Amino acid sequence: MKVSDILRVKGNTLYTVQPEEPLSRAIEIMAEKDIGSLVVMEHGDLVGMLTFREVIVQIVKNGGAVGNTVIRTAMDDHPLTCTSETELDEVRRMMLERHARYMPVMDRRMLMGVISFYDVAKTVVDSQNFENRMLKAYIRDWPSAGDEVQPTL
Repeated sequence: MKVSDILRVKGNTLYTVQPEEPLSRAIEIMAEKDIGSLVVMEHGDLVGMLTFREVIVQIVKNGGAVGNTVIRTAMDDHPLTCTSETELDEVRRMMLERHARYMPVMDRRMLMGVISFYDVAKTVVDSQNFENRMLKAYIRDWPSAGDEVQPTL
């Protein structure tokens, strides 16, 4: 299974901000849209990722206030990325190694979407549930012990 399979189901709504916008505006967007991350774009290029983790760290640095902080100050400026063709097992490994909860999906320099650890976990569980149903259906059709199979001569 590939990242493109997740994006196909998830849809293509993207929320982006620019690095010089106020962090308070990013927090408002995240709360309003009920999302955990924003992709930071500048001149059409991915320059960072802002998640609640970075927001909380910045607020703690500011003594509990957002203040006049701009997004560039708080964002992760080296976000982990993948492509639509990246295998799901590779994405899981990458996210676990870096403790990343969100990953931008890029096609060269074009942002295609963002997948979350939740999206990956849900896809894996859904896939396993489907396989389990198929196996159970297969086993139900298996001849029972009382069914005698007559050899053909």
